[in-house]
Amino acid sequence: MRPLLLAPLRLATLLAATSLCLLACTSPPPQPEGASGWVHKPGWATHTYAVAAANPLATQAGQQMLQKGGSAVDAAIAVQMVLALVEPQSSGLGGGAFLLHFDGHRTQAFDGRESAPSGATPGLFLGPNGKPMAFNDAVVGGRSVGVPGTLRMLALAHRQHGRLPWSALFEPAIRLATMGFAISPRMATLLADEPALKADPVAAAYFFNPHGQPWPAGHVLRNPELAAVLTDIAQRGPDALMTGAVARSITSAVQHHSSNPGTLSEHDLATYSAVVREPLCFDYHAPIEQRDYRLCGMPPPSSGAIAIGQILGLLNHTPAATLPLQSGLPSGDWLHFYTEASRLAFADRAQFVADPDFVQPPAGDWNSLLDPNYLAERAGRIDNSPAAKAMPFAPAGQPGGLSVGYAPMPDQVEHGTSHISVVDAYGNALAMTTTIEGGWGAHLMVNRGQGLVGGFLLNNELTDFSFQPFDASGKPIANRVEPGKRPRSSMSPTLVFDKATGQLLASTGSPGGAFIIHFTAKTLVGMLNWGLNAQQAINLPNFGTLGGPLMLEDSRFAPATVLALQARGHTVVQAPLPSGLQAIERTETGYFGGADPRREGVVLGD
Repeated sequence: MRPLLLAPLRLATLLAATSLCLLACTSPPPQPEGASGWVHKPGWATHTYAVAAANPLATQAGQQMLQKGGSAVDAAIAVQMVLALVEPQSSGLGGGAFLLHFDGHRTQAFDGRESAPSGATPGLFLGPNGKPMAFNDAVVGGRSVGVPGTLRMLALAHRQHGRLPWSALFEPAIRLATMGFAISPRMATLLADEPALKADPVAAAYFFNPHGQPWPAGHVLRNPELAAVLTDIAQRGPDALMTGAVARSITSAVQHHSSNPGTLSEHDLATYSAVVREPLCFDYHAPIEQRDYRLCGMPPPSSGAIAIGQILGLLNHTPAATLPLQSGLPSGDWLHFYTEASRLAFADRAQFVADPDFVQPPAGDWNSLLDPNYLAERAGRIDNSPAAKAMPFAPAGQPGGLSVGYAPMPDQVEHGTSHISVVDAYGNALAMTTTIEGGWGAHLMVNRGQGLVGGFLLNNELTDFSFQPFDASGKPIANRVEPGKRPRSSMSPTLVFDKATGQLLASTGSPGGAFIIHFTAKTLVGMLNWGLNAQQAINLPNFGTLGGPLMLEDSRFAPATVLALQARGHTVVQAPLPSGLQAIERTETGYFGGADPRREGVVLGD
């Protein structure tokens, strides 16, 4: 990775593509969270440590822990607790997370993904007519709430890698919740477009004024209820959330929802366990930079590392491998091959990937989906000729030459999340993606009923399962709902290593539902193959497909690029694609971090 090779993108030249909407006739799929503008970020150089998070107050909390001699895990816990307060629409105590950790010698994958309650059934999201529910009908209320796993996962990581006392990590969030914080422009923008929150009395009393209007940007918001809960967790650990009064409040909110109750029980909360898994790692050769890397991500139930590994591997079998940026942007030819590779990767994702405690990997090993011979065979479906057209259909493959007994999962909306990257002064690094799934989760706010305003939101993570448990012939879908099962995720926290030396080179990841895969892959290609620094790679326009139309970030590509893609047979749709990327890379003098200009994050260090 070569820092600062290209001049910053000039947005004025990109805004000339205002006619793109006239070139597409397909409506864009709903995005995980609304867009809230673009704020230029310079990138930040640091010396011995760095923390990148989605809100400046959260980043500051992580920096404080590192200044006190804390570890990367200590910093991430402090960041997460503040995010629960200042970015409640994306993550918090009521959600789940994946944390990829490197201690200088080994990489671990901490799985704090939510799980289905013991009372969940495969038909959880089927209506009385036996058809899948409308997504919005399924989300709001208790039906969609999974057992939250973030706190138990963080406690497990802290026991292994923490350096500061557990209680100290909660001090910044408790102070902000008590004294108040100014609502950020992004939170205000999303709150103004969120009518469903008003239906929950606890959320309505907290997020809206007495006249039912959302609090504006700059309003000082206090959350004494969350401060009290965090104070108890700081003293007693995760049991303060997963048992006792808070657990009873969680289950009451879920089970007694007026129109869409769920089955989450106190037993489900008390018995949840975080899991340490082996990371899913793969080699990547960057043809332009001529360097070999080792990339590590989360294994299933995340689909992120597998899909990214497949996309990168497939691209190296196409002319895209050596195509440079054109005027600082991916070319139409490069986007064509990327789209074809993505369609093949997402077909495998829909066919195979689910909770490994419930579903066997194809050919007995998830790495079979990344086997070089398998990827070479899959790449044969991509037409590499100059006049290549889009594939009419992208089927799933047969890794190991074996067919499986699962039906592919139908396309379905995915949402949510926030991302944290940290490197500390001791040689530890992490990438953590954290979520309550959709913006504002299940639109349920938990309050213990002791007269304090506020609380925390619950996830709607169960909607990441397939609403349809079986296909028309009765064949089961791997990612169907089952009691205790963790829904498939797209979260893609990623650590990058030099293959020859094993030295850590970068940490990155993003929110964005299923588009997390594309946002992260774009950043990796930008840094590793196009020689961009972390900020420049993040700034690149977003793009991707979930198997249907090719989505391009609004006003970032020239009309000629869209016409060239359409000539190849792609349906192109322009839409806001508000990623929330964070990335930290190693440099000759320390570290350089980037934060997404589409959101409010910053990078801080020494």
